[in-house]
Amino acid sequence: MRTVRAIGAFATATAFAILGLGSCSHDDNSLVIFAAASLQGPFRELAESFATATGATTPRIHVAGTPQLVLQIREGACVDVFASADTVQMQRVVDLGRVHGDTIVFAKNKLVIVTSPGNPHGIRALEDLARDGLRVLLCGPDVPAGRYAREALANASISVRSVSDEPSVRSVAHKVALGEVDAGIVYATDAKALGNRVESVAIDPRWNVTATYVAANTDSDLGASFVRFLESKDAARILMHHGFETP
Repeated sequence: MRTVRAIGAFATATAFAILGLGSCSHDDNSLVIFAAASLQGPFRELAESFATATGATTPRIHVAGTPQLVLQIREGACVDVFASADTVQMQRVVDLGRVHGDTIVFAKNKLVIVTSPGNPHGIRALEDLARDGLRVLLCGPDVPAGRYAREALANASISVRSVSDEPSVRSVAHKVALGEVDAGIVYATDAKALGNRVESVAIDPRWNVTATYVAANTDSDLGASFVRFLESKDAARILMHHGFETP
């Protein structure tokens, strides 16, 4: 793993546990982790693996769109580890003075187009998303997945109007799966998690972009231990099982 120097819910937050977001009064053996929505699957397993390896209480994981997490941190949320889907949002936390030590790159991802099963509109490439009458959904431009999607579209010189600006990539993926829209751009891992509820269409490597996931300790020694754990072979195995690439 390479280390990077500190580089400074669906629609509401989804949580695996009810968190007290305003006070950092949890005991030294507990850990609160804020993770980008696309990390929901692997971070449940990572938390359990970390607890088994260290004897710590299983970390409490709070997942939401990355900008939502940054806002909660800015408002004083009690959090030990922040795992961001890009370096831009992490920089905002760095600028708040909430990062202790370096950030690390621990995973990478690619974008795909998702459609309803059977791909009823015959979407084969990014340029098909520009068709008249096609309902396309993206994350908002401040959300990492939305910024990455717009970057890929710009790389291909394609203009697409999103039906709405979604707050998280999981929101986009699930609305496509429910048939509320015709297509969306999400991470490959989100498409994999939905299985046969969606159909994936690869994006030309010339236009696709790589999403970079970074993590940092924001409060405690135990948080620093979890960040180090993300660089382990066990963590890499879990991440790859969920479709992520590791540095």
